[in-house]
Amino acid sequence: MRTTFSGASTDSDLPRVDAIVVGASAGGVEALLNIFGALQRGFGLPIITVLHLPEERRSQLAHVFQNRLAIPVKEAEDKEAIVPGTLYFAPAGYHLSVETDRSLSLSQEERVFHSRPSIDILFDSAVDAFGSRLAGVLLTGANYDGASGLANIKKHGGFTVIQDPEQALASTMPQAALALQSPDYLLSLNDIGQLLVELERSAC
Repeated sequence: MRTTFSGASTDSDLPRVDAIVVGASAGGVEALLNIFGALQRGFGLPIITVLHLPEERRSQLAHVFQNRLAIPVKEAEDKEAIVPGTLYFAPAGYHLSVETDRSLSLSQEERVFHSRPSIDILFDSAVDAFGSRLAGVLLTGANYDGASGLANIKKHGGFTVIQDPEQALASTMPQAALALQSPDYLLSLNDIGQLLVELERSAC
């Protein structure tokens, strides 16, 4: 497990990945804006994200993030194919899964850790589709959702990153993940953003 990231000059051993999945809960909007703010126009990997949201109103996440980021952002739709270079958000009230043909699907199954969308459901389905070519990132949050899903990514040879719980607004989620595995990297938000940039370069 590495706790610093110094860029391509010393971390050229980064794996080749085909997709990135990200999970966050309490404090997640600010954390996601931080890490995705490092991505420049032309970024080539798809990023699929679950942020726990209230179910009672339509999410404005995609709109808010599209106005702040250089890469295309959209709310995931059922049965749509994953497009490289696009950031997808799960809609409020729906679980978001990746099918084995690398399309997206939405469902309203039971909540996981009181949450729908569920980070675990996204992570577990994505590793079925991408296997060892998947990178998983777990950020700030106040429950245990995502910990077992990230461990499953690691179990199948994927690349895992956890936000340093000492720097997270809510430390429960990253601490739960650390209790299950030693990730490839345990980093600050700024370092996670730069790591995503380098992962994309490694994929090219």
